[in-house]
Amino acid sequence: MILEALGTAVLGLLLAWAATVRLAHRLPNRPLVYSTGTAGALLGDFVTNSALGSGSVVVPVLGAAIISAASLSLLLRPSRARRSLTA
Repeated sequence: MILEALGTAVLGLLLAWAATVRLAHRLPNRPLVYSTGTAGALLGDFVTNSALGSGSVVVPVLGAAIISAASLSLLLRPSRARRSLTA
């Protein structure tokens, strides 16, 4: 159980690192991104374990990756302000 939590925390950090490398211009400061990725992964692991039980290791890790990616996507800013052609 402890190793699964540590593994999902590392997965969240890896997803946050990948997001900061690819989308650094659209994300806030790095500590917020790293903590959001880690917290999202741990929350996803907890929710998936609570809903499906602890029979498998792959399913909670997949749930952790999905929730972590979803929480990181909430931090994204729009790339550019769109100007109206009629204004």
